Amino acid sequence: MNRQKHLTNVQETEVYDIVVIGGGASGLGTAVDAATRGFRTALFEANDFAKGTSSKSTKLLHGGVRYLAQGDVALVFEALKERGLLAQNASHLVKKQTFVLPVYSIIGKLWYATGLKIYDWMSRKLSFGSTQILSKDKTVEMLPTIQSDTLKGGILYYDGQFDDARLSINLAQTASENGVDIANYCKVVGLLKEDGKVSGVLVKDVLQQKTYEVRSKVVVNATGVLIDEILQMDNAEAKKSIVPSQGIHLVVDTKFLPSEHALMIPKTTDGRVLFAIPWNGKIIIGTTDTLIKEPDLEPLPLEEEIQFILNNVNQYFDLHITRSDVLSVFVGLRPLKAPKNENQGTKSISRSHKIIVSPSGLVSITGGKWTTYRKIAEDAIDKVISSHNLQKSNCHTETLAIHGNMDAALKMDHPLGYYGNDKEKIERLIENQAVLGEPIHKDYPYVMAQVDWAIDHEMAQTVEDILSRRIRLLFLDARAAKESADKVATFMAKKLGKDQEWKQTQVKQFVKLCEQYILKG
Repeated sequence: MNRQKHLTNVQETEVYDIVVIGGGASGLGTAVDAATRGFRTALFEANDFAKGTSSKSTKLLHGGVRYLAQGDVALVFEALKERGLLAQNASHLVKKQTFVLPVYSIIGKLWYATGLKIYDWMSRKLSFGSTQILSKDKTVEMLPTIQSDTLKGGILYYDGQFDDARLSINLAQTASENGVDIANYCKVVGLLKEDGKVSGVLVKDVLQQKTYEVRSKVVVNATGVLIDEILQMDNAEAKKSIVPSQGIHLVVDTKFLPSEHALMIPKTTDGRVLFAIPWNGKIIIGTTDTLIKEPDLEPLPLEEEIQFILNNVNQYFDLHITRSDVLSVFVGLRPLKAPKNENQGTKSISRSHKIIVSPSGLVSITGGKWTTYRKIAEDAIDKVISSHNLQKSNCHTETLAIHGNMDAALKMDHPLGYYGNDKEKIERLIENQAVLGEPIHKDYPYVMAQVDWAIDHEMAQTVEDILSRRIRLLFLDARAAKESADKVATFMAKKLGKDQEWKQTQVKQFVKLCEQYILKG
């Protein structure tokens, strides 16, 4: 995946069939789908792949127990199917995760057991495992720190877990391998038009300060929470198509949940669902669902959201979590379809997606969730074909192996496990250059070979790209990530031929970002 090579191709290509704007889940999936159907495709991302929402999820691949309770059966069926397909196509990044739902009444035990049995049945042949009713003793055994005074037992069920940013990088690699000209840090600053119809994009390479006119038969707007920026670029009078909803996550040490099983809190004080999930040697607790006015690439957690999570989760743990226990706090935004009723709460807004075609021919993707990214992409390209009279071609992604896919015997908790088929190549780097085996940070298993690999094979351009998305240190421990910035910047500067000023700027920018992930007070 060579950025400069792809940009050279962009300059030499007279016209693409499809240009995708946005390098998150929907955009990357759309590019892969388009290319595997035989369409000449390019993708441009204004920042880094998965810089926004797509790296800041709760790390779950799930049908959505809450959506089932709300009666959105079609979405649950769709998501459970997609969960199963992704487990087959990206086995190095997806694993089955057991969840334990503690219950404190006999009626509650029967109610939740029935609902989760239905959830199992909806998975059909792609089921991850069968729901089990647990005794009180078994529940405590699985969740050692659970508050057990009035505990009646629990329900164990299965769902999926993954690494969102790593999947994004692998999708970008898959797109590149299938002929997509793909580049991060390339911002679409304008739409080209002929006779009122969109005929391409004006792209600015923000790293080299170059601008390209890129012609295309179709342009797909897959910019997530920033979708309305492109819609208004097309038509200044365009109404808002989405409402951004914010979800925060607190990351803490495993001492608060020393278990391989995740905790699911079925009903918080405001009627939502809360999870505490083991992930990469830490526990992720989340999430909230807060309507915000304007989207931001690095949204800040609200104080009421922090207190909401702490107050609710501490009702279930014997060992209470305080602000000082939080290792990192990260915030993602959901691009929810704008409701007809402005007073409608976020939790009742459907997470299903919709593909819209503007009078200019611009195709835009609204709504959706990570689990269904492949189906979103399939629907988007189907709509592109029908609305723009492109040659009909069937979707091939249901069985398409994503870069790195391999035998699921290699687990994500292996230090290099999430590289899948690339793992041995990174190990060879370490064998050939001992310096690449040095740890990035003394408390974590990441090594300098991963920095080297990210630059050469994963289009990493900045310290943030590496410590946030190629490896996940910023999300796991923001202070450790901050301490690692200088070492990574020094290595990158030498490898990329950058000067001292570049290095200092990189460190300064990343340290400033880390402060947003550190919970004060």
